[in-house]
Amino acid sequence: MLKGKGWEGMKKIEKRKADHIQVTMDQNVCPEHNHWNDVKLIHDSLPELDLEEVDTKTVLFGKRLDMPLVVTAITGGFKQAEKINRNLAEACAEMRIGLGIGSQRAGIEHGDDGSYSVLKDYDVPLRIGNVGAPQLISQQRKRPFTMDQVRKARDMVDADVMAVHLNYLQEVAQPEGDTKAKGCMAKIRDLAKEMPTMVKETGAGISRETAQRLKGTGIIGMDVSGVSGTSFAAVEMYRAREMDEKRCAAIGQTFLDWGIPAPAALLEANVGLPMIASGGMLNGLHVACGLALGASSAGMARAVLPAALESPQAVMDRLALVRDELRVTMFLTGSKDVKALSKKGYVLTGRTDEWVRQRSV
Repeated sequence: MLKGKGWEGMKKIEKRKADHIQVTMDQNVCPEHNHWNDVKLIHDSLPELDLEEVDTKTVLFGKRLDMPLVVTAITGGFKQAEKINRNLAEACAEMRIGLGIGSQRAGIEHGDDGSYSVLKDYDVPLRIGNVGAPQLISQQRKRPFTMDQVRKARDMVDADVMAVHLNYLQEVAQPEGDTKAKGCMAKIRDLAKEMPTMVKETGAGISRETAQRLKGTGIIGMDVSGVSGTSFAAVEMYRAREMDEKRCAAIGQTFLDWGIPAPAALLEANVGLPMIASGGMLNGLHVACGLALGASSAGMARAVLPAALESPQAVMDRLALVRDELRVTMFLTGSKDVKALSKKGYVLTGRTDEWVRQRSV
């Protein structure tokens, strides 16, 4: 049984994770503008195929999926998280899509409470584990995770791939944040030598320069997660206000919409590795836009969270609608399969077009 500081540390992590879910559900933590709406696909008025012919199957990281979609990291490490992850795992197994677990820091430091290993109860075709880049190096009064501890996290969920999440925007706005970053690249390289490893941003996007550096580490892919979805600067702003942490609350507010627009992040990070397009994905049309811009798959989190709080069937209903919307979009662009969709033209408009044009100057 944990005692003293160990027990206190576990309870702090549990509260922080519970806070994240509560704030995400109760507050407006997304930018007012969704950049995926700036991507327009080209309509084919004579598609020369039947809707029933459209095939959404694909392969991601060597795993066959019935739809190019991953429910990306949401949560783990507190009581309510087991229900959320069980509902997600059952639905993802039934729908034959990928599932990423939330940060496994709590499981590594204090042992699995069932909210992580619940994934092993279901035949999810692609399981993605999760450790934070800040936890791979020494932080103030905190030792880095060892390779054995990362293996423990992998085995906890039988992960096919381990994701290293890049969440420094969140950390600088978090009252208890870890803000040392020097040495992370070398640790990611070490991890990639030991097991299949990807990196995952958490809402601020991956730039061209960072993607090129990451490619040299041996990772097998990236979740680019740009601006349009949940802003963890906003999440931490609300938490900091509740904790009367005025400095962190102010930083969170200042950096609410910091980062690279989600569609632009796909164009930025396209260095020849498989990419997951996430950050504000709300429907099957958005999924199709991500694929047309170069992604191998899309990723959703907040869009399925309300359903995950309800039941496996609610998650399946939500995912089935996304699949139907994707199939309709593929039909209306004359795309018989995912490969064909990836070759279709698109037009960038609005803020995303402006960002990409200015970036190219």
